[in-house]
Amino acid sequence: MISRLQSLALLSALSLAAPALAADGAAAPAAASTAADKAPIKPLTTLISGVRYGKDALALQQFDGDAQGKFLFGDDWQKGTEAQRKEFTRLFHAVLAKRAFPELREKFKYLQAVQYEDPKLGAGGDTATVGSTILILHPLKKQEMKVKYSVLKGAGGWKVLDVTSLGDSMLTGLRDEQVRPLLKEGGWEAVMKALRAEAVKQGVAAK
Repeated sequence: MISRLQSLALLSALSLAAPALAADGAAAPAAASTAADKAPIKPLTTLISGVRYGKDALALQQFDGDAQGKFLFGDDWQKGTEAQRKEFTRLFHAVLAKRAFPELREKFKYLQAVQYEDPKLGAGGDTATVGSTILILHPLKKQEMKVKYSVLKGAGGWKVLDVTSLGDSMLTGLRDEQVRPLLKEGGWEAVMKALRAEAVKQGVAAK
């Protein structure tokens, strides 16, 4: 469970989506024109700043764990107890941080610039997608990447739901390749057994 996180190209892309930087390191102007327009972008910059500077707890706070759980489990999310849902969210994020964040910090060394597109709000105004273009200047290869973020607005403000790169959605892949098969095999207990095993493997502390 969650082993897919280690190799997902979109997570590598996520690592590079830092606050927009110009070539000389100065902040580049954001595409959005007002504070309200920029609001959906804020969790992206906070998330990446947290990862970049080793503030993993702050970075993980930018994800909407409950919404991610609903996406991954579908109708089965509400079949879990409150304790199960809380444990899933904690372990899912903890494993993500253990497996992905160290590699992501390394990739920041080659970040040259990021340009965010204007957020595209959903019909109700509480969901949005934010496209970005990321320029990586690796010594061996210059690379430009297109990354799209799904964000949503709740009581705590805007949070990150999903990340898509090269048509590959982080949550969709996890849902279809791991969560759904495990649910079919043994319901919530099968999912949690696999996730707990991965957490132990990654040295995540039990609570």
